[in-house]
Amino acid sequence: MGSSNNPFNAVLTDLPKPGGGSYGKFYSLPKLNDKRIDKLPYSIRILLESAVRNCDNFQVLDKDVEKIIDWEKTSPEQVEIPFKPARVLLQDFTGVPAVVDLAAMRDAIKRLGGDPTKINPLVPVDLVIDHSVQVDVARKPNALQSNMQLEFGRNKERFAFLKWGATAFKNMLVVPPGSGIVHQVNLEYLARVVFNNEGLLYPDSLVGTDSHTTMIDGLGVAGWGVGGIEAEASMLGQPMSMVLPGVVGFKLTGKLKTGVTATDLVLTVTQMLRKHGVVGKFVEFYGEGMGELSLADRATIANMSPEYGATMGFFPVDSVTLDYLRLTGRDEEKVNLVEAYLRANNLFIDHDKPHEDNVYSSYLSLDLNTVEPCVSGPKRPHDRVTLKDMKKDWHACLDNKVGFKGFGIPKEEQSTVAKFDFHGEPAELKHGDVVISAITSCTNTSNPTVMLGAGLVAKNAAEKGLFVKPWVKTSLAPGSGVVTKYLAESGLNKYLDEQGFTLVGYGCTTCIGNSGELDETVSAAIADNDVVAAAVLSGNRNFEGRVHPLTRANYLASPPLVVAYALAGTVDIDFETEPIGTGKDGNPVFLRDIWPTTEDIAAVEKKAVQPAMFKSTYETITQGNQMWNHLSAPVGDLYAWDPESTYVHEPPFFKTMTKDPPGAHGVKDAFCLLNVGDSITTDHISPAGNIAKDSPAAKFLMARGVDRKDFNSYGSRRGNDEVMARGTFANIRIVNKFLGGEVGPKTVYVPTKEKMSIYDAAMKYKDEGKETIILAGAEYGSGSSRDWAAKGPYLQGVKAVIAKSFERIHRSNLVGMGIIPLCFKQGEDADTLGLTGYERYSIDLPTDVKQIKPGQDVVVTTDSGKEFTCTLRFDTAVELTYFEHGGILHYVLRQLLNN
Repeated sequence: MGSSNNPFNAVLTDLPKPGGGSYGKFYSLPKLNDKRIDKLPYSIRILLESAVRNCDNFQVLDKDVEKIIDWEKTSPEQVEIPFKPARVLLQDFTGVPAVVDLAAMRDAIKRLGGDPTKINPLVPVDLVIDHSVQVDVARKPNALQSNMQLEFGRNKERFAFLKWGATAFKNMLVVPPGSGIVHQVNLEYLARVVFNNEGLLYPDSLVGTDSHTTMIDGLGVAGWGVGGIEAEASMLGQPMSMVLPGVVGFKLTGKLKTGVTATDLVLTVTQMLRKHGVVGKFVEFYGEGMGELSLADRATIANMSPEYGATMGFFPVDSVTLDYLRLTGRDEEKVNLVEAYLRANNLFIDHDKPHEDNVYSSYLSLDLNTVEPCVSGPKRPHDRVTLKDMKKDWHACLDNKVGFKGFGIPKEEQSTVAKFDFHGEPAELKHGDVVISAITSCTNTSNPTVMLGAGLVAKNAAEKGLFVKPWVKTSLAPGSGVVTKYLAESGLNKYLDEQGFTLVGYGCTTCIGNSGELDETVSAAIADNDVVAAAVLSGNRNFEGRVHPLTRANYLASPPLVVAYALAGTVDIDFETEPIGTGKDGNPVFLRDIWPTTEDIAAVEKKAVQPAMFKSTYETITQGNQMWNHLSAPVGDLYAWDPESTYVHEPPFFKTMTKDPPGAHGVKDAFCLLNVGDSITTDHISPAGNIAKDSPAAKFLMARGVDRKDFNSYGSRRGNDEVMARGTFANIRIVNKFLGGEVGPKTVYVPTKEKMSIYDAAMKYKDEGKETIILAGAEYGSGSSRDWAAKGPYLQGVKAVIAKSFERIHRSNLVGMGIIPLCFKQGEDADTLGLTGYERYSIDLPTDVKQIKPGQDVVVTTDSGKEFTCTLRFDTAVELTYFEHGGILHYVLRQLLNN
């Protein structure tokens, strides 16, 4: 029950069952008798309950509770609060390095004379082996089985390591591969909504090692993405230090028009919120329009929080949430507990009852009736284009100079036609032709409405005699096995198969760069003729170079539109006035002829989606599958590292660690490793996709006897620091100002002006005992929360990053690795200051961390005589403590060693 030294034990209250007996006890917010709480956003009430429940006046102080209650006044002041999530969610790509670090910490604590079994998760950890499927066998019979065999062959070591972790560490649930995308499994199965921990009731909340953890906010469970480093500290019982966020109230009214999808809505919301500016804030949705959105629609909006920049896009629990819990097979007793607890603790929203609006930091509103069909692209998720403007926008992109909305194709080359032979069939490609069409990613595949809508488009097209061209690489990767069941029940899976949208697996595919190879003839046609080929996917990420190296234009669209664009074969089309193709009756077929109505979809959904499907899918989930169950794994408290393994390798982070912290440090006469502009994503810094054949990582693997066909991806090798250090800054689309416009993972080694790979230059500096820094523009580290985007630069010897601004999670990860984050002053950057990157940089910081203040000004000096002032982006006192220890995990390890 509650902690004996909790000053708020007086509000510990019993929650009676209606028929007698008790559900358990809970810390009652109403019993705090403070009228300020009644006006708090629901998302802030979740933080408040956690602080009240965990208050011990050591890790969580009673003054922290007061700061949260006084949110209306304190949030503009950027005050720091601790937060202890109820659980941690790991996905295997990001989970492997977390478990690797836990295993390495056990070795280190033993070396330093401590008990290795002290290293155990203290909160529940759900680890989903969301094996990101390579779409290598799309459009073939038994694609799913073939891909599973392929994945087990490639990832045997990684899977065996996680199987060891499931038994070596207490409090860790491992969901075997082939079950689904982590966020959909979380939504449909893992989410508790309310915890009952030995009779103590409290809201489910979590942090996860993927930025799209926010999908769970659609279920009223507070959750967001953090770096693996921060997640590991949370697993080990450390409170997260966070700035008490502002909350943007987003009022929804009206109802979506027929034919408008949740994807259209989320792309509209994303654009609105990016324009409003929500980085570092919570967004909380409210208003009568909320009741018009299904839970799956809400989850779609919540999922894309990283794309609009918010920490969370939160939908408080209401009757729609309860209905979803029933639909997904949660038992009635559990649903009753959820409702009773949340109502008793003023955490439930009832749309039928009149109530005063909560106070928010700022306000936005949207009439759902105004949302229009749209896509986003060609290079960023927030560059929304209405469907009716798409053709005009495409031609503008061809004309515009190279940039986020431009390809710089001269007018005389815009009508280029690349003719080629596709397996004996004549084929041709033009600018804008679709070569990849994928229904994929957690954003949409949790949503039956859009998935069944895609099936109906495929069916209606097939019945009119329209089929996707064979050179378009099509694939279907749902988020869970439930999707397959309701597609089969509806009979629509047959039509998706006929159109080439074959089931390839349950996991991330095209959205994360695992689109696999294009047919050689298609690749050659694109490369030889410099064609701006297109990919259309139902994902959330379309950054350049991420989907596929040969698709320069990448558009996000709803699953039904993905099918439509595949049928059209081009993004250079006005669906309103131009036909998709010619039907078997010889007549033109327009999009409107095959597009289902909202009523059509609802009728199929009512019949096809049943609670029993969710129950049967997840009843067997922890039993695994034959391949998983026959996989042999090591046993024991300490992991037996295999030095020959190219998948799992003992990291060097703790090998030279001492019992005492090393203290703070500055930077002296550092060289600039690379000088980059705005919007450098974590995918530029630490790509997850293919390992290029001439890269340092490829050379490393080949030297160890790994064939090129077995390279797998960077994501799958995140358990091996030697591969990942070589893969840092290895994205083929990275633009380094040192190279004067040349694209690719190279830099200039400043002392000799020699051009070489970034990794080789970094190692040269490191071997010579020279420190390095990075110069960057705005939004440095945007994109997926990737801890290797901080670990990789650390291993390459980077001591500081000086940027115009940082993405929230990436800045936190840099801090977690002891790398100094600095921001240029407003209106300044490397270019305005006349910095070329050929200078040497010194950052003077005291060695006594007590003399450093969060957010203080720091002067950077150069050997060219230029100096400039930056803001030190250690944002809290706790982050300075981590810096003193050389990183967050070193701090945690020393705490465990000394207790």
